[in-house]
Amino acid sequence: MYLYVLRRLLYTLPILVGVTLICFSFIHLAPGDPINAVLPENASADVVAQVKAAYGFDKPLPVQYLIWFANVLTGDFGLSIMTRRPVLSEVGPAVAHTALLAVTAILLSFVLGAGLGLAAGMTDRRSTDRAVSTFAVFGISVPHYWLGMILVVIFAVKLHLLPATGMGPSASDLTQFGMEDFRHLLLPAITLAMIPAGIIARSVRATVAEIRRQEFVQTLKGKGLKRPRIFLHVIKNAAPPTIAIMGLQFAQLLGGSILVETVFSWPGTGFLLNAAITTRDLPLLQGTVIVLASFFVLTNVAVDIFQTLLDPRVRRV
Repeated sequence: MYLYVLRRLLYTLPILVGVTLICFSFIHLAPGDPINAVLPENASADVVAQVKAAYGFDKPLPVQYLIWFANVLTGDFGLSIMTRRPVLSEVGPAVAHTALLAVTAILLSFVLGAGLGLAAGMTDRRSTDRAVSTFAVFGISVPHYWLGMILVVIFAVKLHLLPATGMGPSASDLTQFGMEDFRHLLLPAITLAMIPAGIIARSVRATVAEIRRQEFVQTLKGKGLKRPRIFLHVIKNAAPPTIAIMGLQFAQLLGGSILVETVFSWPGTGFLLNAAITTRDLPLLQGTVIVLASFFVLTNVAVDIFQTLLDPRVRRV
């Protein structure tokens, strides 16, 4: 087991290096000059050259990458062009806010998706199965940003039950999270939870239905085991693939919430990415993308290890 964990961690290192290279290359290939965002149009050539030299933009791209990568290894992601603050000081709070939103959304999606999937997989009634399948297709198909705007119109504008945007009074200190912050969290969390809930519901339904058809379940029924005991055996066998799907969905929520955070003005990484793209703030954009990509890769590793602990049959030698 320890050898497997060590091997998975070693495999992660070249992936992370490749992610940094792709991220750096694609961002610099995008059109536009970041210096134009901070200098006036009538800035002299000498001033432009000095600012480029200050940020290292005057060097060839391979040299820029090597310098940037060496700094990243020491924890220095550079300075934001727009705010002149360290990138990590901008990314850190945004990651915490996005993590709060993603954890809430994945918990909602698990409760809803797993519950509906179990209900459809354990029953023989076609009406229940069709209802769950309809919900799953709707959840997977509906665009995040559209659902978010609809929820704002209904619950914030029409009913005045929940706030439309923002994070609440604890935005600067999550340890003070309270009921008002929870009210701000509900709408974006529900919006983000719809697609994972649909995916989990379909996966759990298919997995449970397949397990019920296996021989060991028929044997348990033949031995006279009661339905609750059989249900526990089915859940135990359905848990590993469900955990894997949840982990992947959680990783995607961390990096794929840019539209939802923009709709709800949630001060997370998606909102930060949108601002960095708009202002062409390359250091901030690179730092945010690298942090999110690292979370995605490490979450996949953690899910693989946890899945192996749940079911040793999936262990790779």
